[in-house]
Amino acid sequence: MSSGLTLQGLQGLAPILVLSSGAVVLMLQVSVKRNLQLSYLVTLISLLLAAFSTGFALEPGEQQVTPLLAADKYAAFFSLLFCLGGAVTAMVSRDYLAQRRGQNEEYFLLLLLSTLGAVILAYANHVASVLLGLELLGVALYALIAYPDRAALPLEAAIKYLVLSGAASCIFLFGSGLLYTVLGALDFSGMRAAAQALPVERSIIVSVGAAMVIVGLGFKLSVFPFHMWTPDVYEGAPAPVSGFLAAVSKSAVFAVVLRWWLEAGLYEQERLVMSVGLLAAASMLFGNLLALRQENVKRMLAYSSIAHVGYLLLVLVAIGVSPDRAFAVEAACFYLVAYASTTLAAFTLLGLLSQRAGDSDQYRDNDYDHDQLQQMNGLFWTQPGLALLFSVALLSLAGIPLTVGFVGKFYLFTLGVDASLWGLLSVMVLGSAIGIYYYLRVIYTMTLAADRSSRGPQLVSLPGRLLFYTLIGAMLYLGVLPDTLMTYLGTIL
Repeated sequence: MSSGLTLQGLQGLAPILVLSSGAVVLMLQVSVKRNLQLSYLVTLISLLLAAFSTGFALEPGEQQVTPLLAADKYAAFFSLLFCLGGAVTAMVSRDYLAQRRGQNEEYFLLLLLSTLGAVILAYANHVASVLLGLELLGVALYALIAYPDRAALPLEAAIKYLVLSGAASCIFLFGSGLLYTVLGALDFSGMRAAAQALPVERSIIVSVGAAMVIVGLGFKLSVFPFHMWTPDVYEGAPAPVSGFLAAVSKSAVFAVVLRWWLEAGLYEQERLVMSVGLLAAASMLFGNLLALRQENVKRMLAYSSIAHVGYLLLVLVAIGVSPDRAFAVEAACFYLVAYASTTLAAFTLLGLLSQRAGDSDQYRDNDYDHDQLQQMNGLFWTQPGLALLFSVALLSLAGIPLTVGFVGKFYLFTLGVDASLWGLLSVMVLGSAIGIYYYLRVIYTMTLAADRSSRGPQLVSLPGRLLFYTLIGAMLYLGVLPDTLMTYLGTIL
C-alpha cells in the first residue's frame, strides 16, 4: 500500500475533492444570487460528478492517502452509494421545497456537506478522520432535520438528535481516549498491532474502550437500547431528510464500523463479540415488536430500521467466529445496497405525496408530511402506479422473494449458517416474520376505500414519478439478477 499526498493520492481522493469544491461553488452562488433551481442544479451536478469520480479513485489502486484516509475499492464503493443516495434525496427535495415558501437554498448546501461527511467515513481508517466525518455528517443533519422552522415537531426532533448525538460523541471520544492511553495508536491497523503485543492484564482496558466506541457509534446507528431518538427524529424531519438519515447516514456509520472491526482486530475480543451479538438480537426483536402498532408510517420505518441494523450486526459476530471474512464483507455490502435503495424508495414516495401546494405557515405540528397510516387509505385507487411500487418497496423490506431485500437477507442467513450462529438466526427469522405483518398492514390500508375526512394524496410530478419508478426498477433488477453486483463485491477486500 503506497502512501503520501501525491498526484495519485489526489486522484484517490477525487470524490471528497469534488464534493468539497461543489460546496464552495454552492456557497458562492447563494451569496451572489438566490435561486432554488440553480442551487439544486449545482448540488445535483456535484453529487453526480462525485459518483462518477469514484472510478478515477480506483485507478491508482489501494493506497494510504495521508495518515487519516485510505483510498481503496471499499471506500470507492461506499462513496458511490452515498453520492447516489444524496442525488436521489436532492431530486426528491426540489419539488418538496419549491412548494414551501422561504429561502431554501441552504438546504442543498447542508445536503452536500452531509454527503461529504458520509464519504469521509467511507475513507476513514483513523479515529481523527472518523470524528471528522461523524461531525460533518451530524452537524449538517441537525439543521436539515429542523428545516421546516415554522413547525414545532421538526425543531423538537432536531434538538433531541443534537443532544443525544452529542452525548454519543462524548462516549465515543472517551472510549477512543482509553484505547489511545493503552495502545498508543489511533489508526486502525496500529491499534491491532499494539493490542497483540499488550500484556493480558491490560487487555481489559482495551475491551472497555472498544465497548465505549461501539456504544457511541451504536447511538448513531440507533442500535437497541440506544434507539430512543429514532422514531421522533424520523417523524419530525422532512420526508426526504428522513430517507437520507435512514439510508445514507446509517450506511456510512456502519461502513466505518465494519472497517474498524476488521482492521483493528476487534473481532478477536470475545467479550466484545458476545456483547455485539446481544445488541443484534435485542435490535432485531424489539425493533420489529415496537413497529407493530405504529400509526405513523415514518415511525414504523424508524423502528423497522432498528431491526435492519440488528440484521447487519450479525455480520460483525460472524466475522468473530468465521474464517471467511471476505464473504462476510460481501454480505454486509450487498445488504446495505438493498436496505439503502429500498429505504430511499419508501421515503421518496412519502416525499412525493407531501408535495402539496400551500405555504409553510399552514404547517400543523404533526401534519406537514403525508405520513399518517390513515392517509394511505385509497392510494391504490387514486395513485395505483405509486401504490403498487410502494408495495414492492415494503415487500423488499420484508424480504419477499424476487426483491433485492430477499437476496440481502438470504446472504445474511447463509453467512449465519456458515458461522453456526443458530441463536441469532432464530431471532432473525422471528423478527422477519413479525416484520411481514406490519409491512402488509400498510399495503392492506392502501387498498381500503378512501376516508373522506382525511386529506387525499395530491398529484405527483412526472420527474418524481420517474425517479420512483427508477428506484423500484433497480430493486427488482437486483432481486432477480444480482450476479453482477455480487461479483464486484467479492473483490472489495
